[in-house]
Order: sequence, then C-alpha cells, then structure tokens
Amino acid sequence: MNDDAGAKETLTAALTDTGVAIRPADPDDSVAGVRPRWVALPETAEEIAALMRVTSAHGLAVVAAGAGTKLHWGHPPERCDVLIDTCCLNEILEHEAGDLVVRVQAGVPLDALARALAAKGQELAIDVPLEGGTVGGLLATGIAGPRRFRYGTARDLIIGITVVLADGTIAKAGGKVVKNVAGYDLGKLFTGSYGTLGVIADATFRLHPLPTARAWVTATFDRPVTETQGTWEDEKGVTFDTASVDVADEIRAIVPAVAESQAEPSAIEVDWPDVNGPCVIAVLVEGAAAAERARAVRDMMGEKAQVADEPPEWWGRLPGLPGLPGLPGLADRAGDEGVLLEFRNVASRLPGTFVGPFSTAATTGTRPAVRGSLASGVLHVALPPGTEPAAAAAFVGALRAECEDAGRVVVLAAPEEVARRVDRWGHVGGLTLMRRVKDRFDPERRMSPGRFVGGI
Repeated sequence: MNDDAGAKETLTAALTDTGVAIRPADPDDSVAGVRPRWVALPETAEEIAALMRVTSAHGLAVVAAGAGTKLHWGHPPERCDVLIDTCCLNEILEHEAGDLVVRVQAGVPLDALARALAAKGQELAIDVPLEGGTVGGLLATGIAGPRRFRYGTARDLIIGITVVLADGTIAKAGGKVVKNVAGYDLGKLFTGSYGTLGVIADATFRLHPLPTARAWVTATFDRPVTETQGTWEDEKGVTFDTASVDVADEIRAIVPAVAESQAEPSAIEVDWPDVNGPCVIAVLVEGAAAAERARAVRDMMGEKAQVADEPPEWWGRLPGLPGLPGLPGLADRAGDEGVLLEFRNVASRLPGTFVGPFSTAATTGTRPAVRGSLASGVLHVALPPGTEPAAAAAFVGALRAECEDAGRVVVLAAPEEVARRVDRWGHVGGLTLMRRVKDRFDPERRMSPGRFVGGI
C-alpha cells in the first residue's frame, strides 16, 4: 500500500470514528467543478462538531451543502476535502405558533417547512426563486424573492442561530423571543457568507400569519425605452458604440406611486424576457381587503392593468429565455448554465435605471432577460447558454459601468470560460473588514476557502 493510499485510509478511519455516516464522493458531489474526497452526513450539531474537530486536526478543507441548487454559485473552492451534506439535518425542532417563531435544522427543505407552517396558518415570508432549496442554502447565499420589499430577507427574519466553527466549537446566538436581539449580529453575519465562516446547524425565524387573501395587478408596457446614439468609453480608453436609453415616463411614475400608496403592496416586480420587447409590471397586494386595494392599484397603473387572484407564471422565479431545460434559461449545475447576475441599485433610482441592461446589450451583442424587484432595488439578469464568453464578460463590465455610482453587479453563476474573464463580486468597500472576520472565525482558511468575495 503506497503512502497516499495509507494516508487516505487513515483519514477515512478518523472521519468514520466520529460515528457520522461517511461515503466516498462522486462527480455529482462537485462544488463548482471541484470534487471532494468524502461526503459526511451528520444528523446533529454535535456530530458536525465531531467532524470539524477531525478535519481541523488533519487540515482538511470543508464545504457544507444542502440540496445543491446553488453549489455552482460563487468561486470554485480552492480545495474541498469533505463535503458536509445536511440532508439528515431535516427536523423542525420547535414551532411556537403562539409566538410566531420556528426553530429548524439547516437541511430542512423550504417547501416542507412551508407546508408544515401553513398547516398552522403561518409562513416564513421569504420567496425563494429556486425550487428545492434548504434552510441552510437560503441563509448561506442570502437570496430572497419578490416580497423582500415588505418583509425583508433572511437577515431580517432570523432571530437565532446555531453554528459549528472550523475548530469544532458550537456557537449559539439569539433565541426564541423576537425581542431578544443578542444573536441578531451573528445570524446576519452568517447569512450570505457562502459557508466561509462555519457550518449552520439550525436557525430560528420569526413568522407571519398567512395572508387571508392575495391579488396581483399586472400591466404590459411596450418596449420601455427611447434611444439616442452615442459612444461609451471604458476605463482602458476603449470606445464602444452605444445607445442612451430611458424608461418610459409612465413606468417611472407608477412604481414610486404604488410603492408609497395606502394600498401597501408586498411586492412590485418587473419581467422583461427580451430587452428588445415589452415588459410586464406586476404588483402583489396581500391581507385584509386585498381585492379592494388591488383595484386601487389598478387605477394607478392605468387602463392596461388587470387584477387576478393567481400570480403570473414567471412570478418569483429567476429570469431566462423560454424553451431551455430546467429553470427557464438556466441549468442546475455549473458548465451548462447561462450567466446569472444580480444587479442592485438604490431603490429610488431603479425605476429609472432598470433599462441599463438594454443599452449594455446594444454594445455587446447579448440578449439579456431581466426580472426582479423595482421597489427593492434588486434585479436578476440572465444571459442564455451559448453566449460568447467575451460578449458575456463585456456585458458584465459595461453594466457595472452603468451603475458604478450607486449600484453593484454580482455574477452569481457563469460557465467556466466566462468566470475566468470576470470578477464575480466586483468592488466591495468592506473587503478589509470581511477579511478580518474570516481570519477570526477561520484562521486556517478551511471553510469553503476562496468561494466568497476577494477569495475569502
């Protein structure tokens, strides 16, 4: 037996001695193309801690995964020895319906949690635009859907958390009482950290009653841009032909009017599947007198608007072009997916600047699809599979130039050829502080190393 085989056998034995189920990894366990050596399936925080003590002792790198729907997001890890699969952390630990609080393990599927809460007339008011995800994945990536306008994101709804740090320490913060703010910072710190600080074992959320009624108001607008020809020069002095565009005056007026109205909408979304064509604005109204309030919104949106008691087909899903497998325009794993971007801007500016992808497409020869929240200032932009890597990289650069004064563009997912040409995260003002936090929680850089901002 050679030294490598002997070392692997020793490590396998050490991992198995924790009492946690361990299996060899296969290609389907890859994280952004990086295949781990082992997959561990713990059932409790204590079992995660036992694993982490072994990985710490042997200098092994660890990545945590739930359903794997977003494992191709972020940078590939610099190394990945052990993949901690949270599928066995699948219990709703406590549901205090009277207090509108739930404590749930990280591997619980979000659709299963929704069904359990709905049985008690309650919900975790986060719309997740990817089917099949888990609580841990929701927190790790910090993704949210349309109703973030009214309820916020996971960072706003989490009130307690249990995490396991790189050395095996179990850390808990917050609690079951909504007014207890002791753990808010730790929960917010781990939300959106892409698993680079530790493994989330469970989380406690505040809930909301299920709305008694819902109504959607939709209106279709013709190609919402006007054009004037011009040029655009990048930071290297390269000049491109471009088109100056602006959102139609009626959309510019409608969005803030609806957002600030007494109709109290829960979401104001746009769907623009082809920037050379029309777009749809949709508004969700929930709760008491939803139908009456929806009619008031319809009156504000004009003759084009219609009221329905079911959402548009595209509601709460990531953007893409029709006729492609999986999610519209996007595949579930790295290698086949199109480019998916998150475009953030100051909410008050977004109704007037969401057409940025149109002018960017004009300079780069791309066909982006746009969908997201005009009221919250968060849009998702998709380029279809097959987009030339150079064109995709140019699109990202030009879009960043469009919003550099107040916005941000993050490359959530991209094929390898595109990912090599772009900075996934762009400029991050707090990077120095984020590095210090990483050093404090994971000084040996063993937790999802390199996956996050600045190679954290």
